[in-house]
Amino acid sequence: MPRVVRDRWSCQVSHAGETPTLTIARMLIPVVLSGGAGTRLWPVSREAFPKPFMKLGGASSLLQRTLDRALPLADGGRAAIVTNREYFFKTREEVDGCPGARGVRVTQLLEPVGRNTAPAVALARQAAELAAAGSIVLFGIRPSVPETGFGYIEMGDALGGEARAVRRFVEKPDAALAVQFLADGGFVWNSGMFCFRAQTILDAMQVHAPELLASARAAWEASRADASDEKLPIAEQPFVACPEISIDYAVMEKADDVVVLPAAFHWSDIGSWKAVAEELQPDADGNTTVGEALLQDAKNTHVQSEDRLVAAVGVENLLIVDTPDALLVADKDASQQVRAIVERLKSSGHEAARLHRTVARPWGTYTVLQEGPRFKIKRIEVKPKERLSLQMHHHRSEHWIVVSGTAKVQCDERVHLVAANESTYIPIGTRHRLENPGVVPLVMIEVQCGDYLGEDDIVRFDDAYGRPTGG
Repeated sequence: MPRVVRDRWSCQVSHAGETPTLTIARMLIPVVLSGGAGTRLWPVSREAFPKPFMKLGGASSLLQRTLDRALPLADGGRAAIVTNREYFFKTREEVDGCPGARGVRVTQLLEPVGRNTAPAVALARQAAELAAAGSIVLFGIRPSVPETGFGYIEMGDALGGEARAVRRFVEKPDAALAVQFLADGGFVWNSGMFCFRAQTILDAMQVHAPELLASARAAWEASRADASDEKLPIAEQPFVACPEISIDYAVMEKADDVVVLPAAFHWSDIGSWKAVAEELQPDADGNTTVGEALLQDAKNTHVQSEDRLVAAVGVENLLIVDTPDALLVADKDASQQVRAIVERLKSSGHEAARLHRTVARPWGTYTVLQEGPRFKIKRIEVKPKERLSLQMHHHRSEHWIVVSGTAKVQCDERVHLVAANESTYIPIGTRHRLENPGVVPLVMIEVQCGDYLGEDDIVRFDDAYGRPTGG
């Protein structure tokens, strides 16, 4: 989850989880690129709750850590986050809970679909004043181990000081090649952090990715009328024309004046569970844990548990990540292959690729407690003064039991209140809405019955959060 800082100068600096902060010039507008799927961090990172929202051994999410480093650079009091429109409400919660965001006006640029980093960089540029052209500086990290999960850069001629010309980019190598690169001394990890003036990157895009730049500009122009201080939804039709490509492939590997500056600070892209383990303090046997874990005769093993005790006995070099609905057990050296599991889940239509058992919604959360043939039981929590959409279902009825708080229920034309320890029934095909009129959270149990209980059996007629209506 990289962040970009740009106005007079443009910079892409640090992935979430890093320590350093880079200050480049005056009147900086930090722009955070947020929304990578983080498939190698499944089962915690999922499509509907991706890597930026993860909390890895601390109280703050990766997005909040990034904002805490980036937003102090917003000397103009403005910042932006480029993310998917599905993440708007969750991102707003993260910003509201971030001490570093106080006093900074943060606007979200909402992409209708994911298109990797190059269109996001082009869109972010459209929001800022441009400056004169210069070199594109790429920050490389001197490798400490023969890592196969990172791309590498081969450094060329010295250009003065620490700066070196870029000889070539090398994709993620196999283990033997990574060992060779480490021994050579002329290779650095490609950190994905850049420093460039805005006009420089635009000129490079015009030469090497003109169709992408034209699509990004068209999307920007088509979206400006809907902009507010809080959000700018990017128009879908022009934006989907952008190719799905990274800024590395689109521009950096093709541009002429690209310079690499080797850096020695600690850096990690937190891109795998092995990387997560390396960020934690190990015990005498090299084990790391998050949550409640008990290890016996175990070595070099990482255990992460959300809500129950995990015990590991007589194991070595393992990754064990336990969530309420999915368990990952992997060899540490195979941590890059977790993404293949996610692809298999997606291809089979399994909900574990997209959703957690507890799912965040603009109005609150729901948790699937149990499900089986023709039934599903949920715990629903609605924030004070929030309400669900006016909706109906073709395939299921619902029984609502209020645990605490008071529910305001609309069922066709009837509107009534349901207090704690009371219940109501929503028949199939009935237009209904749930609202919390109180000042404390509304907690209720929902029992669904029917021949199909998927989340896509929702036809919305009205929604306070701007989500699509129809079915």
